[in-house]
Amino acid sequence: MTVHSFTFNPFQENTYVIYNETREAAIIDPGCYDPAEQRVLDQFITQHNLIVKYLLNTHCHIDHVLGNAHVLGKYKVPFLIHLKEEALLRAVKTYSSNYGFQQYHEALPSGYVTEGDTIRFGNTELEVIFLPGHSPGHVGFYHRVDRVILSGDVLFEGSIGRTDLPGGDFNTLIDSIHKKLFTLPDDVIVYSGHGSTTTVGEEKNTNPFCALSLSK
Repeated sequence: MTVHSFTFNPFQENTYVIYNETREAAIIDPGCYDPAEQRVLDQFITQHNLIVKYLLNTHCHIDHVLGNAHVLGKYKVPFLIHLKEEALLRAVKTYSSNYGFQQYHEALPSGYVTEGDTIRFGNTELEVIFLPGHSPGHVGFYHRVDRVILSGDVLFEGSIGRTDLPGGDFNTLIDSIHKKLFTLPDDVIVYSGHGSTTTVGEEKNTNPFCALSLSK
């Protein structure tokens, strides 16, 4: 599986396109808001002859959903979120203009994912892991064979997701990290919603907010 990242919108959000040798692909957390960003995403898909099969959101804060409507309008694919994120997604249109996103267009899911589901396209299988705390229905998408997880805003290189937004809870977030992410193999690569990639082992050992070696 190949993972390609883009950094979009003023929040510097990471959008991911993942694909395999069959050329089938999924778009995760499209943050592309303006036409220039949308063209960057579309040109990559065209240049690599990709067949988009899914639109997936790890969670539904504004910076991760700005491009949902564009993706759905162009590629007409199933759009999946966790049910507990729908209220957050529907709320975006009520405050998007406050952040300067006057042209935000709402897009609603066609289905839902939950813990233990498997999303399949081409020869790729993504396991859904429930990771609440940053938001109520936050999920990660784990590719067990390649040891890769697309973890949204739960865990960052040297940091963790904020918990002061509606539906956030610090203790729940730490629980998700320790009981879900930190039980994965140390060499699992973490593709976060912002910033650089890291590994489970690196964060277990050095992250000042949640490292197991620092909490003993």
